[in-house]
Amino acid sequence: MPVITLPYNDLENLTSADRSVITDRIPMIGADIERLENDHIDIEFFPDRPDLYSVEGVSRALRGFLEIETGMCEYDVSTSGFEISVDTKLDGIRPWLACAVIRGIKFDSNSIKSLMDLQEDLHWGLGRNRKKISIGVHDLKDIQPPFRYIAVDPDFEFVPLDFSEPMSLQEILQKHPKGIRFANILEEHSMYPLIVDVNDNVLSFPPIINGNLTRVTEDTTDLFIDVTGLSDSVDTALNIVVTALAERGGKIESVKIISPEATSRVTPQLDPIIRKLKKEDIESIIGIRMSMDEIIHNLEKMRYGTEVVDNETVLVKVPPYRADILHNYDIIEDIAIGYGYENIQPIFPECSTVGCEHTLSVIGDRLREIMIGLEYFQVMPFTLTNDKIHFEWMCRDKTDDVTYVLHPISEDQTMLRTTILPNLLEILSLNQHRELPQRIFEVGEVVRNEENRMHIAAVSIHPNANFTEVQEIVDAVMREQVLDYNLSESVDPAFMDGRRADIFVDGKKIGVMGEFYPQLISNFGLGQPIAGFEMQILPEK
Repeated sequence: MPVITLPYNDLENLTSADRSVITDRIPMIGADIERLENDHIDIEFFPDRPDLYSVEGVSRALRGFLEIETGMCEYDVSTSGFEISVDTKLDGIRPWLACAVIRGIKFDSNSIKSLMDLQEDLHWGLGRNRKKISIGVHDLKDIQPPFRYIAVDPDFEFVPLDFSEPMSLQEILQKHPKGIRFANILEEHSMYPLIVDVNDNVLSFPPIINGNLTRVTEDTTDLFIDVTGLSDSVDTALNIVVTALAERGGKIESVKIISPEATSRVTPQLDPIIRKLKKEDIESIIGIRMSMDEIIHNLEKMRYGTEVVDNETVLVKVPPYRADILHNYDIIEDIAIGYGYENIQPIFPECSTVGCEHTLSVIGDRLREIMIGLEYFQVMPFTLTNDKIHFEWMCRDKTDDVTYVLHPISEDQTMLRTTILPNLLEILSLNQHRELPQRIFEVGEVVRNEENRMHIAAVSIHPNANFTEVQEIVDAVMREQVLDYNLSESVDPAFMDGRRADIFVDGKKIGVMGEFYPQLISNFGLGQPIAGFEMQILPEK
């Protein structure tokens, strides 16, 4: 989760509250205080609140929560008269674009740093490390509209940010630090996106780097902002940036975007989204009775606009920067935050019963005790992984039983694991600086065909790791569970031919064991023999 640095002077000025009040109350809006320093506070926010990735956004939320200024912030948008055309060749590269102009900004070192930090945090949170969206912020002083968003050949040259000599786009991807870092986003394309002005001055080479001509300094007063990407998330990112700058006194102006189909749209669009809330739904989910006045009060504390329809219904105006509001439940959660979780009185349930451990939990605890007794160390890796590690590095073919994450936060966490062994091998690769032998295990969940199952897996790495060792471990585990099992020759490509076996109980295959294939060991960057096993945990009969 992102950690945001908030200077006290900035925070107090924008919030109109004392730092002691802020530090006392800010955890109640869904934030964890990481560090309290002499001149700033570091706060960790949930990834679903990108509008809080800046001191401006936090101050706006706090003014409402502290009842200094309640209700929805409304931002005026004037017409800039600027236009930007979109090249048809960008359709398969990076087709989405949203732009705005901000005038009358008075920058200092804190506000520039806040803007740059917000930009980078949005690149990570909404942009999936710039792949889905990237943001360009430009000084308007030396550029002239109309602008063009075009696709050009890799040999096109301009002076990138932090450089003094022209470089071709290909050279930027090979030599510029930002180009090297993000070149993979454009590696499949033969033409690259570029934003230029009427005189062919380069504003931006998205999603890589801006032109040096439009560098933002403390003397900058007027900005041109572009957001490019692969979906309409560009509008959300633009709304967050421009409303944050408006909190600094900036005046927002719109830009007309002319699409390849000769149609046009105007951005930013800061009209709120209207949602209808029922009083009975609020009370049933939060669990307490509220009057309509209390509901309105708590909504406005959380910076929503409201309009009462009747005694049971309220229309809620969702601010344009709230990317996290996907359902009415999200608004109801905010009502509870506004009410104050500390004000909700806990009560005992009307019925009572005696709980007991689930059978799989009992078996899991027993297996952990067995493995620890066999001198294996328990680990608890993430259940999220990706195709490359889970299949390619394991020398296995991709299966049809995988559950993928709809909106992954990174390319490293795109699916739920179907086996545990890849996670254990990752841990070995991260601990090569530690002495051998290393023996680790996990008892945990895997997901296949959207169903959870419990597995146990273990690996051992040292110069003499072999099939005999892992067979002895499997035999001990099965014996301690009083389970009869059989072995049969395996064809699992993760293991070496002739040194691998499938594990069967009552004629059903429950796992596999053996010595790992040399290519697999190399894929994980390891250099010692590894033996291991994995099997499903069976409930007691």
